[in-house]
Amino acid sequence: MQPTGYETSSAGEPSAGLDAVFAALADPTRRAILLRLVEGEASVAELAEPFAMSQPGVSKHLKVLERAGLVSVGRDGQRRPRRLETEPLVEAADWLQRLRETWEADYQRLDELLIRLQSPGKS
Repeated sequence: MQPTGYETSSAGEPSAGLDAVFAALADPTRRAILLRLVEGEASVAELAEPFAMSQPGVSKHLKVLERAGLVSVGRDGQRRPRRLETEPLVEAADWLQRLRETWEADYQRLDELLIRLQSPGKS
């Protein structure tokens, strides 16, 4: 039995992918790389340019993003450009939206209770 609110796969199993996405997004360098990839695909050298780190350092960040499914590697002759994959971000946003809807419903019930308690003649 799975506790309410836990993400599950279509087979009903907990989603390790969601954990990987949030772990990948926890790092500001990886978030900056994703923002750059929103503009279009880029090589490791192009992605490393704005950072004060080596290409191998950027490659380590890219591996984390690839394992989370957020980045894929293409092939363009000798180049291996990275590109953004949006599906894991959509899944994470959907999961967060479900939490938000739950919180909003809880706050709505709390607001209704406070209004009833503040009404004259009610205790």
